[in-house]
Amino acid sequence: MNVYIIIVIMLVAVIGFAASYTFLFNIGEITVSGESDMYSAEQIVDASGIHEGDNLLRLDTEKSEQKILSELLYVETAEVNRDFPSSLEIKVTRCIPSFNVNIGSKTLLISKQGKILAINSFITDGLPVFYGYKPAEKEAGDYIYSEDEFKNDAFTALITSLARLDDTSAGISNINLVDEHNIIVNYRNGMVFKMGNWNDAEYKLNMAATVMNDPAVKGKKGFLTMIGSNQCSFRTTDEPVEVPGNIDPPKKKKTDENGETVDDSELSVESNPDQEERFSDYNSQNDEEREGYFDFEEEGGEEGGGTEQTTNEQGYVLDENGGYYDADGFYYDQWGIYYDSYGNYYDPNGNLVAGVWDDNSYDNSYDQGW
Repeated sequence: MNVYIIIVIMLVAVIGFAASYTFLFNIGEITVSGESDMYSAEQIVDASGIHEGDNLLRLDTEKSEQKILSELLYVETAEVNRDFPSSLEIKVTRCIPSFNVNIGSKTLLISKQGKILAINSFITDGLPVFYGYKPAEKEAGDYIYSEDEFKNDAFTALITSLARLDDTSAGISNINLVDEHNIIVNYRNGMVFKMGNWNDAEYKLNMAATVMNDPAVKGKKGFLTMIGSNQCSFRTTDEPVEVPGNIDPPKKKKTDENGETVDDSELSVESNPDQEERFSDYNSQNDEEREGYFDFEEEGGEEGGGTEQTTNEQGYVLDENGGYYDADGFYYDQWGIYYDSYGNYYDPNGNLVAGVWDDNSYDNSYDQGW
């Protein structure tokens, strides 16, 4: 009798299992919800590869979600949920263009979560620009990433933080990630925020916004610098802030054009005397005189007075002397000679012409671009 009972139970289980994966739990209704002003419900269902009559238990929901994301460019997230016994729900959110990522002469337009939406020859107005990230993936529809682990971590932390701080990110002109341990955030109001590394990025950006809105600082231009982990200093100069008891993190060694290590103990801070003088001059003037004096705005920006700016073939804005700053912050004059922030200058082929320590050939007039 016991054997008979066991056999009956096994038969029922097998039959029930077979029925569940054949005619039971088949999809009779598919609903689509969420935000998607680019695609219809039918397009989303077609992209998922799911059809009415498919079995809920045999359905690979993760595969369907990835198909939606890969086939529909402007869908940011997709979630496929079973609703037993015979229903299925697909929930999507739309992509919102949020950032520009510079890749030389081109710019990637990406969403809040890092999905590449377009490859442009221009910068999308009103969105922050990232320089120095060097993404490995550059195809529309894919998610951006870098093979440099540290840059990837820094970039992810920043876009995640900025996505939650819309009011803060709206005031950012560009972010320099050339050195991911010394990130520099340039605001459209003329502030330069030296935030250090990407740890607690959201906290640091919030703190910078708080300092900029302080009555004693609001309306001024200068440098914001993180002091330790919970203080932010405002100065009109780019001199290092000394903090008793603090130990500065190790800095990357500088190299010359041949890759040889250079002793930069006296050049550890990339000071910009000309910029500091402009900050001080600006801050000493009244509001009427400040209009358009120091401009971080892109072409046609409000703070730049709406005047059209001349660009070269690479898309960089030319100054009144025909020179320009590239994505790495180097200044090129109209003859192709460029300068680094230490005062060294190079010919158009990248050969060092003279250095800051070369008393025989170095001319201070070459440093005026800084």
